[in-house]
Amino acid sequence: MVATLLPCGSHCGPSLGSKPLRIQPPPHSLSPTASATASLRQLLDSLSREQRRNQELLASLAFALRSFTNLNRFLELVPLVAARLMEAEGALLLPFHADGRLWREQFHGTPPERSRELLRQLASLDDGNLLATVGEAGLVARLDELVARQWGDGALIGTSVVARSRQWGRLYVFGLPNGLDWSDVHRRHGQLVADLTGVALENDLLLQDRRRHERLDRQLNTGAEIQAQLLPDHCPVIEGVELAARCRPAYLVGGDYYDFIPTRPQLQGPCREQGRWALVMGDVMGKGVPASLLMTLLRGMLRAEVLSGLPPDRILHDLNQLAQEDLAHSHRFVTLFYSDFDPATRLLRYANAAHNPPLVWRRQSQQVERLDAPGLLIGLEAEADYGCEHTVLEPGDVLLCYTDGVTEAAGISGERFEEQRLLTCLQEACRAGLGAQAILDQLFARLDRFVGSDRPLEDDASLVVLKVKDQPALASLPS
Repeated sequence: MVATLLPCGSHCGPSLGSKPLRIQPPPHSLSPTASATASLRQLLDSLSREQRRNQELLASLAFALRSFTNLNRFLELVPLVAARLMEAEGALLLPFHADGRLWREQFHGTPPERSRELLRQLASLDDGNLLATVGEAGLVARLDELVARQWGDGALIGTSVVARSRQWGRLYVFGLPNGLDWSDVHRRHGQLVADLTGVALENDLLLQDRRRHERLDRQLNTGAEIQAQLLPDHCPVIEGVELAARCRPAYLVGGDYYDFIPTRPQLQGPCREQGRWALVMGDVMGKGVPASLLMTLLRGMLRAEVLSGLPPDRILHDLNQLAQEDLAHSHRFVTLFYSDFDPATRLLRYANAAHNPPLVWRRQSQQVERLDAPGLLIGLEAEADYGCEHTVLEPGDVLLCYTDGVTEAAGISGERFEEQRLLTCLQEACRAGLGAQAILDQLFARLDRFVGSDRPLEDDASLVVLKVKDQPALASLPS
């Protein structure tokens, strides 16, 4: 049973504390029938007044529950209402934290002159010893024992404050030592007050969780804005090529990263467009805020390394050594494809740190090749070496860089998108003669149809498309 009867000194039975109803004897002039009728009317009037009073008390507590903005004010009312409903001398409320600890700041009791010392003694109890030795069920029994011993003479009843099967505290009501007992109606009223209190404590926890989530959402939105600013908001102009890129994070922030970095940023205008550019595609293991923070860190390191002018394999080697300590602390690794492109010669040099090999569609052969080079994950081994490969992109060729969030995207049936499906979609778009942006749009549209328009991606998905422009054909001169 939730409500328990506790020992109470010399009085073995619980006490209502209510005064017995006294009915005035009827005047001698009234007949016995009239006298009985008058007495019954007085009894009904008294019961009706008591019922209205109890209803008003419960209505006041319910109104406070649905409209309160200060939990402390509400909990202050609980002992007062409980004592009046049960016509008792006083009451105590001992709420718990969500983790089972005593919530000392919210201990309340009435009357103050008698409950003050008892509350002080209860507040001095050590949570660690209580929970470690007796647990939640034992804690309730221990509190019952302490309250009964400290209160002394007088009937005492205790009931649990429970909401959604969670113990939120204990409510005690004290009666007068007059030998009377509480009725079932009184007990139900006491349990109703305890239940309303449990709902209030549960609602306050939900309110605090919602506010915490709102703060987290605001922080995530800020992080998403910052990350969006770190990714290029538009593709640069590079002579002889078209560029298109897009990142679709699974959450507000993600661990995918792509970048276009001039190897000689001091150049401006046409000289900058004709200079060598670094094209980067990376992915941090995991997703969300931790992955986003690590990728932001690596972005700064990589941009500093690009200024050295070293070849791609040396760039990855140095980056791996610089990031080793930070990645070791986070227990994460990074895949990264790094390349530099020279518009004058259309030479693409590249190195790969275990990233998904980019695909190259050759217009001449109408076939797709994979660009790969040996290399370990960034952060896996301090002295890792990376291979450097190169290829020449001919007019009409298309380079596609992507992250594994594309190929590992799951469809409605659970099947993965896979590299072969991406390769086929790339061939179809390239053979149709589409530009870089149109190819990018078509690939994402095909991915959305596969996953389902109403289903989110499981991982961040990024695509970068580079298409070498066709060279204009020169008209032959007459001999």
